[in-house]
Amino acid sequence: MTRAVRFGRRGTFWAAAAVLALCLWSSGAASVLYPSYAAEWSLPPVVTTSVFGAYPVALLIVLLLFGGISDAIGRRRAMLLGIALLAVAALVFAVAPNVGWLFAGRILQGVGTGFALGAASAALVEHNPWSNPRRASSMTTVSTSTGLTLALVVSGLLAQYAPLPLVLGFVVLFVLALLAFVAVLLTPDDRPTATTGQDARSAFRPQALRLPRGIALAFAAATLSVATAYSVGAIFLSLGAQMARELTGTTDLLVVGALLGVSSATIGVTALLLGRVPAVPAIVIGGIVSLAGLGLMAAAASSGSLLLFFAWCIVGGIGYSFAFTGGLGLANRAAPASHRGAVLSLLYLFSYLLQALTAIGAGAAATALGLATAVDLAAPALAVLALATIVLALVERMRDRPATLTNPGPLSASVGGS
Repeated sequence: MTRAVRFGRRGTFWAAAAVLALCLWSSGAASVLYPSYAAEWSLPPVVTTSVFGAYPVALLIVLLLFGGISDAIGRRRAMLLGIALLAVAALVFAVAPNVGWLFAGRILQGVGTGFALGAASAALVEHNPWSNPRRASSMTTVSTSTGLTLALVVSGLLAQYAPLPLVLGFVVLFVLALLAFVAVLLTPDDRPTATTGQDARSAFRPQALRLPRGIALAFAAATLSVATAYSVGAIFLSLGAQMARELTGTTDLLVVGALLGVSSATIGVTALLLGRVPAVPAIVIGGIVSLAGLGLMAAAASSGSLLLFFAWCIVGGIGYSFAFTGGLGLANRAAPASHRGAVLSLLYLFSYLLQALTAIGAGAAATALGLATAVDLAAPALAVLALATIVLALVERMRDRPATLTNPGPLSASVGGS
């Protein structure tokens, strides 16, 4: 009897990276199409941003109830479950006859990502084939930005030039989900050893996420950093297509998708350079650059300048990359291996909560007050979040340094006094 073919450490790493790319491709696939949905079904901005916001709301509910599930059932099984739900979501979008189906599709995307995201992020850390532990965080950013970039560009291309503009992009997404499912299926079974009284069903019972002792400050700095990146991204993904269409005066979805894709491509390119940048300095730099990006965002919306919008795409992408990679790196460093899935899920929970509030709030403001005013209101609120991130990161740096000097050793041993 032949033994089943299984990936090794490197193959498992790249399979997890593919899952992260799929999660972000799925989340961004509809972004270029929101103006088309709005035109076809006469939807105001608050509805399209609420469709966008349904995704993080569903995701954070899953993270709240099942955030530590990959610690219980293994990264592989959690990823497989998430991928299957993302595949179903793609089909729902492909056949959507009205806006209600868009909400259903976004909810399924959120639930699927909730199961897959934390598991895939943890798998990257645990199967990192390089000696530098920071490479896992950098590759997480590269994977997610690659998925988002391809989603924006490919969706725009297919929607503009291919038949069935609101269908074909999601058929492609469905096929990619099937390929990712097969790739993860070929990874080794990583279910933890069962303990007394534990069965398969108990892992799916809602359990409160708990933060391991001694890492609260590091976790807060990491979470605020990722939340800053996600909240700025929420404005970009929910209203960016509308801004791009108004500023360029074009309805060509490929142009809009390519313009939005500049930002996500910048995120990935920047992340490739962050492998040697320590987590806390990356967080501080990310906060500072994000502040500059918010200024450009507000200036672009008020002036109607396409050049400023393009500058925001670049600067905002750099800030996102530093903030997200640094925050994730600090969380990975601080989390004990046995609780890494739960810690990362808790980080994503708070980050997506702020993203959902940002998207829905900005959409409501854009509907009531106009796009420029909505951006003017969002920019200072997000600037406060970025400033708080910088302060917490510097406090964590000062607290961490004495522990490192008195007890030199692995980085994770000195985070937050743990």
